Amino acid sequence: MSVLNIPNSKIGLVLSGGGIRGMAHIGLLKAMNERGLEAHEIAGASVGALIGALYANGISTDDMLNFFKQTPLFQYSFFALGKPGLINTIKYKNVFKKHFSENSFESLSKPLYVVATDLINGTEKMFNQGELILPLLGSAALTPVFSPVEIDGVLYADGGIMNNFPKEYLEERCDFIIGSNVSVNGKLTKKELNNSIQLAGRITGLMIYASCREKIGECDVLVEPQELEHIGVLDKKGIDKAFAVGYDKASFALDKVVS
Repeated sequence: MSVLNIPNSKIGLVLSGGGIRGMAHIGLLKAMNERGLEAHEIAGASVGALIGALYANGISTDDMLNFFKQTPLFQYSFFALGKPGLINTIKYKNVFKKHFSENSFESLSKPLYVVATDLINGTEKMFNQGELILPLLGSAALTPVFSPVEIDGVLYADGGIMNNFPKEYLEERCDFIIGSNVSVNGKLTKKELNNSIQLAGRITGLMIYASCREKIGECDVLVEPQELEHIGVLDKKGIDKAFAVGYDKASFALDKVVS
């Protein structure tokens, strides 16, 4: 099998947030598997945290894709009542238990660092021990669609708000960093910015990218498919396309560093 050109490398994997575009992360994992590459530690935000947890729990890439295809986004019984947000995030807890039956960071086969946003104190929170599912739900609670998740009296939301590319948690632990950024900063047409929702999404995306740009550029291998810009963050029809784009881009990038 192919190995990195760096002897005895301890590989760190950073997975950004980005909703459905995060299926490109799964494409990267498939490309890594085919080249005999395995991450030793993982850091992620939002959908990146969830995919990182599935990977650390030994879930295959095919089963990861099926998980996202089969998990409902807008199911009537999941609508939020008396909570901020359209969807009650905590309703997904039973769905997650099917894949994380032990429900702890310690049960995973690899160290995982999950970033969420503390809405009460306005700070970033990193979870890496104890209960697993609630931090995953909090990290992936994309506002304003999904309601915040309460953990120990604190409300948590999308980790990408404060830190969409948590590379710093791996810098002292790993000597080779593979990064996958799906919150891309691609070029749009005027037609793609013709209403308030599109404009707000574009501005938010640019702000998130700007805050992480330096860290993204420091990765030893970076997968950042610009084609993902045209896939909606919550558009499940884009799952297969995002996965395919991620796989193709990752294969090209990894072939430069394996022998």
